[in-house]
Amino acid sequence: MKNHRSCTIYCCERTGLPWLILAGALAASVSGAHGQTSAAAEQSAPAQASANATSGVPAPPSAASAAPGPVFDVAAIHLHIPEPHEHNSIWTSSADAGFRTENVSVVDLIHWAYEMPEIRILGAPAWAGSTYFNIDAKADPSVAAAWHGLSSEASRREMEKMVQALLADRFHLVTHTETRELPIYVLVVAKGGAKLGSTQANGTWVNDSNGSIDVGGSNCVALFAEALSRVAGRDVVDKTGIAGRYHLKLQWTPDDASAPSPGSGAPADSGPSLFTALEEQLGLKLEPAKGPVQVLVIDHVEVPSAN
Repeated sequence: MKNHRSCTIYCCERTGLPWLILAGALAASVSGAHGQTSAAAEQSAPAQASANATSGVPAPPSAASAAPGPVFDVAAIHLHIPEPHEHNSIWTSSADAGFRTENVSVVDLIHWAYEMPEIRILGAPAWAGSTYFNIDAKADPSVAAAWHGLSSEASRREMEKMVQALLADRFHLVTHTETRELPIYVLVVAKGGAKLGSTQANGTWVNDSNGSIDVGGSNCVALFAEALSRVAGRDVVDKTGIAGRYHLKLQWTPDDASAPSPGSGAPADSGPSLFTALEEQLGLKLEPAKGPVQVLVIDHVEVPSAN
């Protein structure tokens, strides 16, 4: 199983962080689609056309761009200063169309903005998954006003487009999607039935670390399957048919856990494997399969400038 760092994603607002504001309107966002380049490629066309016109070179043909969408007016991006035992976090607010992160990598941002599990993001340079940023991005008040009355799902989609535009403008991200036939796991209900805990808490959260997954809120089982993908080493497809708000907490002994030292008195087998824990604690199981998997391929990405 794959070992990875701790990850926390919150859907709520956090304020009061000190930032150096890096002003400038961001380019419009275009969602990635199968066989198409991402927003960054779309946005490069006007600049290239202008350069060609100046030099006298005919502009190449380009696909029609999507209508411009809302963008962040200002975005502060800082390298994160590491601290012991910290999570990586994302906060969003539809009330002011704000987007904030702490200790988040470019791969984390792509995962959030494109709703693509990290295991299906391919071609990222090493720094994109190991260099972390703090971001504070704000939109014009008119954006939040336009979102008034939208469902949380609809406002999330709008925020995703704005973050895609941020990635294109500041990180010069260019991507495309492909469908590949890959080994997967299918998440199904075990023979004895599912054992899911109820939750009265507001919001949605995902906490995972080496040997533990804690997920709660809306669309919980699908989020849990995504978290499983990060430790199972392959894509996990939710086929449980379970929808709604739940609290799922899973604990197991990772394959790479250190064996107890001789004479320590600790049992040789200190806990269940991922597959055993999944069935015993949650009444779910993983079945190996093979199927078409959509992946997001990174064609180009850069460390953001500090201007």
